[in-house]
Amino acid sequence: MDFDSLFNAQLDTLKEEGNYRIFAELERKCGAFPRAKSHDDDCPDEVTVWCSNDYLGMGQHPDVIKSMQHAVGENGCGAGGTRNISGTNHQHKLLETELADLHGKESALLFTSGYVSNWAALSTLGARLPDAVILSDELNHASMIEGIRHARCNKVIWKHNDPEDLGRKLAALPSNATKIVAFESVYSMDGDICPMKEIVEVAEKHGAMTYLDEVHAVGMYGARGGGVSEREGLADRITLIEGTLGKAFGVMGGYITGSEAMCDFIRSFSSGFIFTTALPPAVAAAARTSIQHLKKSDTERKQQQVQVAKLRKRLDDMGIPHIQNPSHIIPVMIKDPVKCRMLADILMQDYGIYVQPINYPTVPKGTERLRFTPGPLHSDADIEHLVQALATLWKQCAIAHQVA
Repeated sequence: MDFDSLFNAQLDTLKEEGNYRIFAELERKCGAFPRAKSHDDDCPDEVTVWCSNDYLGMGQHPDVIKSMQHAVGENGCGAGGTRNISGTNHQHKLLETELADLHGKESALLFTSGYVSNWAALSTLGARLPDAVILSDELNHASMIEGIRHARCNKVIWKHNDPEDLGRKLAALPSNATKIVAFESVYSMDGDICPMKEIVEVAEKHGAMTYLDEVHAVGMYGARGGGVSEREGLADRITLIEGTLGKAFGVMGGYITGSEAMCDFIRSFSSGFIFTTALPPAVAAAARTSIQHLKKSDTERKQQQVQVAKLRKRLDDMGIPHIQNPSHIIPVMIKDPVKCRMLADILMQDYGIYVQPINYPTVPKGTERLRFTPGPLHSDADIEHLVQALATLWKQCAIAHQVA
């Protein structure tokens, strides 16, 4: 059998639909973020990155870099294997203590990514708790969906950010069910923020465990960067808070926080933890330095919020349609996969602006978009260059000037 023909047939369909993903070959320039060197032949040598999840530029903060370099000198490059085989490096324990403190929890547990932490934790909870039912917001991330699927327990989907619908579905469950409500704080594609207090109150009323994904909020919100749950004073009422080290903290890895018993339970039963090589100690050290910095400094958060507001205003001035939301994520709506890809290519090739098109299946068909994430290191000149480029392309491509 010609297996390549089977692969290529589906790839060709993806290309015809305009949903084939092309990855730009970039090289981040240390100390020059958001600038990056482009290795694509038809693009400028230097481009400005507008879609990074390193929201605050902490991946290039001098203290974070120094911490990683020092840890490599002390511990070498790798962890040597799983924690079960190679032991827990001291840097892992220091970081877990830092994370537990960040969220006001007894304990924390590290994973290799935010995707893995969601997949591993939800699958373990759903599979091991008696008569478990996971109630999942309909727009939860793919990692949460995969975790729920792997749990093979009963699941219920509730309407996005709708506490009343959640309440109805909780009330309909049998009395013996172990109820787990899974939701996010900041949703990464639309940039909306959940009504956290109302969701927590509904869950508490029905005796449900709350599972909160804060990956797009940790480092970004709250007095110490503990996320929306810290900002709203609700962290102590949430059973499990999951986060990432790869976005606002600028490094790599994922984690969960909660009670000591719960973290030990997931450590002991989760295949996604037990059989995965641990984070390199140097990565853990750098992440801890980043977290410690953002616990004390709100300079990066405030400047980032200023630049977000500036970009939103200039987009409004030019009539460029973007989803209004209270977060740092600015989705500019294109609503056509081919045009979305074409606009991204022109921005890169003609203007030195890198933004990745967001197409199906990441977002529903007909809601394709360019997702901008202004950071504290984007200058006013960067913003103006972006807005003028978009305004020019909007006229050339005849894209609607409103959000439907």
